[in-house]
Amino acid sequence: MPPLNPKNTSSNGFNLGLFAIPQSIVLQVGTSSLMLALVAQKAAFEAMESIGQASEEIFRGERLPILDFPESESQKSS
Repeated sequence: MPPLNPKNTSSNGFNLGLFAIPQSIVLQVGTSSLMLALVAQKAAFEAMESIGQASEEIFRGERLPILDFPESESQKSS
């Protein structure tokens, strides 16, 4: 089966039929999107870590009121 576009049989880019995108542009877009994803992942991790630390502060004893518990029978007899 012959190629659809006999003029351009080389694989020097991404051919969409009406126009072709050079490999360098495809590589730049792919690299920048991966770098952006890595930066976003790091920022999301730091945000979740700070939210976790803030939620931990809620459950610390310093933040909760001191409750007066009744003494049990075994503690009264000692």
